[in-house]
Amino acid sequence: MEAADPLYEIDLTVAGQGFDGKSCWVHARAGVIPAGTEENPAENPLAVMTLQRLQLTGSDVFYALNEQRSTDLGKTWSPPVEHASFARKPFSWGGFDDLEITVCDFWPTWHAASGKLLGTGHTVVYQNNAVRKVRPRGTAYAVYDAAEAKWSPWKILEMPDEPRFENAGAGCVQRVDLADGTILLPIYYKEPDAPAHSVTVLRCAFDGRELTYLGHGDEMTIPVKRGLYEPSLVRQGGRFYLTMRNDDHGYVAVSEDGQRFSEPVRWCFDDGSDLGSYNTQQHWVAHPEALFLVYTRRGANNDHIPRNRAPLFIARVDTEKLQVIRASEQILVPERGARLGNFGVTEVGPEETWVTVTEWMQGLPPDPSDPAPLVARGADNRIWVAKLKWKTPNVDPAE
Repeated sequence: MEAADPLYEIDLTVAGQGFDGKSCWVHARAGVIPAGTEENPAENPLAVMTLQRLQLTGSDVFYALNEQRSTDLGKTWSPPVEHASFARKPFSWGGFDDLEITVCDFWPTWHAASGKLLGTGHTVVYQNNAVRKVRPRGTAYAVYDAAEAKWSPWKILEMPDEPRFENAGAGCVQRVDLADGTILLPIYYKEPDAPAHSVTVLRCAFDGRELTYLGHGDEMTIPVKRGLYEPSLVRQGGRFYLTMRNDDHGYVAVSEDGQRFSEPVRWCFDDGSDLGSYNTQQHWVAHPEALFLVYTRRGANNDHIPRNRAPLFIARVDTEKLQVIRASEQILVPERGARLGNFGVTEVGPEETWVTVTEWMQGLPPDPSDPAPLVARGADNRIWVAKLKWKTPNVDPAE
């Protein structure tokens, strides 16, 4: 494994750490409001990192969205502040009146055409404080008010009234905004009681307040367990690349227009061997000179980590063969006993890109809610901000 990449250096920093033994921070993802804009007239960019509390007992038991802010390029961060607008609220569906709904898997990203920080995620429904297996799901979104330091009340993107879109959302997805303001937003979807998901990329309009569905592209799935889900999209070198989660393997497809994609193929290394990333998400880091994948995988002396979700790796992608270049792989965030599988990527500016992730403090059976084995290896629910400092500016000459 190489010690460095000629395009960047890694500055590994921490935005917070420590936990109470009963819950932990997860889903740390940052959006950046550029300096000198109406939302942020200051001289420095404003970073807004969202994250949520996870209850250690149970599975995916999340609470209201919180945020941390930084005005000095991540040198210091404010303490997490909870947003009441994202608290769970009563919900009725399918004849059940004892449900609760909230938003999770949120990702804030700057929308340059409207001059707004737009966050997207999806809804989650609880019954008796557990995720209801058969449930509706929608793409949730909210708009940030920097002056007030608050998010607008979240809304659900209106989709075509078709059964396959009753459970459809943009949880943990990386989107692409086009120059004219059109948003290419990947989602995954299925009928509520169907076993497998499909993936597509929506075309959406955004006027600074409302997100509107315009259409969608190819619909992709595979007949393997839960199908394809948690897609992330990137544009690099005039093409669009889509990475997708599956229970057994990660998959990738390519497109010229962000709507019509090649047949999804398994992620592998350039020697033909399987990448080893499974049942978890991957995301992209783009630079005009190279495209990078950030991922977790098997085979890193990490069988003590649930689903081998640590350490967090970064490597270059061969964009013609759609393979990961093994010799370029290096550890981006180290493994300290806790998983690192749910993370985000933020383009801060021409000089740096961030990868943000928390140490998820649930472990392996027989008692996943016992954090003691993780703590013994050094984990303390650290909120990592891995800064990729570019040696040549991250500016696409075609933009």
